[in-house]
Amino acid sequence: MKLNDLTVYKGKKVLVTGHTGFKGSWLSQWLLTLGAEVYGYALEPPTTPAIYEQLQLSKNSRNNCNDIRNVEALKKYIQEIHPDIIFHLAAQSLVRQSYKNPLETIETNITGTANVLDAVRQLKIATNIVVITSDKCYENKEWLYGYRENDPMGGYDPYSVSKGAAELIVSSWRRSFFNTENYSEHGVKLASARAGNVIGGGDWADDRIVPDCVRALYANKDIAVRNPLATRPWQHVLEPLGGYLLLGSKLIGATDDTLEKYCTGFNFGPASTSNKTVALLVTEIIKNWGSGSWNFEKDNAFHEAFLLNLSTDKAYHTLEWQPAWNFEVTVKNTIDWYKTTLYNSEKVVQITERQITEYTEAIQKI
Repeated sequence: MKLNDLTVYKGKKVLVTGHTGFKGSWLSQWLLTLGAEVYGYALEPPTTPAIYEQLQLSKNSRNNCNDIRNVEALKKYIQEIHPDIIFHLAAQSLVRQSYKNPLETIETNITGTANVLDAVRQLKIATNIVVITSDKCYENKEWLYGYRENDPMGGYDPYSVSKGAAELIVSSWRRSFFNTENYSEHGVKLASARAGNVIGGGDWADDRIVPDCVRALYANKDIAVRNPLATRPWQHVLEPLGGYLLLGSKLIGATDDTLEKYCTGFNFGPASTSNKTVALLVTEIIKNWGSGSWNFEKDNAFHEAFLLNLSTDKAYHTLEWQPAWNFEVTVKNTIDWYKTTLYNSEKVVQITERQITEYTEAIQKI
């Protein structure tokens, strides 16, 4: 991945759904540094505090506070903007929350995705679309091998099922309405991106291991860990976002002979050495914080996957994308962000922009 791949965003109208969330806020900030015109469509920030508000993103982007399930409002906004590219991140993003509110999860993640795609279809506008789903879209067989893009969609919990179904929606709309063979008729390039477990500064959600750790450490309490032996492909938020931006740039520049190459699904995950247990992640967090301890808290209320890995060979060979930060650097930068902003709230923008710069420098050295 080279920086000149991302210069294409300068002056482009970019619509980010879910821009008030953790990943959406980081993506919006990065796009602004690239000179893009950023437009957002999402509900109010889902947490307090919220990185969206900490970065004061509403001052530098246009925002429509609405529900992704409101197809008429969404369609009106897309028609008003006529975006050059859409990054669809709006979602109910928590596994445990999906057990408590399964229908809301299904409606938001499946119907919401269909709403974005069908709004573009009905409006008959030429644009590029990157739909963000999850590594949990795959039928998890609890094996050591990394899932590839052609493995079956599936899922156990409502969240995972909703992400697998969202991928099927993308595949259906691509085949039925945005087929690459008929590109001259519809003008839409559509791809999807599946990322592993993302961590980084500014995630304040409940029932996520890093913010749960930070809250406990800040309050001088022991960290309660539900599944210490569960393994996840931990990666810094900037890693998949770089992949999304790279994929989007490839869509924008795609010609007739490369459409099929890029209009498909891609995995974005860390190196296999970053597949660590929750216990190792928590230990590394405590080391970077400087103090703290954790306890095992048994919780069998909801099923959660034990093993989950991704293969990123396709992204490497097709997009020339690969992760730049290893596990230790990822955790260090994550905790640096939290410690800096918790004790010096005025430095949120500074450290966020600094980490974006450091990451872009790191990818140049690969």
